[in-house]
Amino acid sequence: MRVERVVPNLVVTDLSGAVAEHQDALGFSVLMDHGWIVTLGDDKGHQLSLMTADASAPVAPTVSVFVDDVAEAFL
Repeated sequence: MRVERVVPNLVVTDLSGAVAEHQDALGFSVLMDHGWIVTLGDDKGHQLSLMTADASAPVAPTVSVFVDDVAEAFL
């Protein structure tokens, strides 16, 4: 299994405000917007996710790790 990327997740109370602030400060564009989590990034592969809460988990994740083989990651 190979790790392809690691993206930090920041919990915020004002998602739209945080997105705007991070776009201004970092020059990132919105890559994904699910309403409760927004991933920002640039054309060099830098990414950051901002989220209000993860409704499917008891705590919000602090990082997302993307791998080439998720089944192998669980072994």
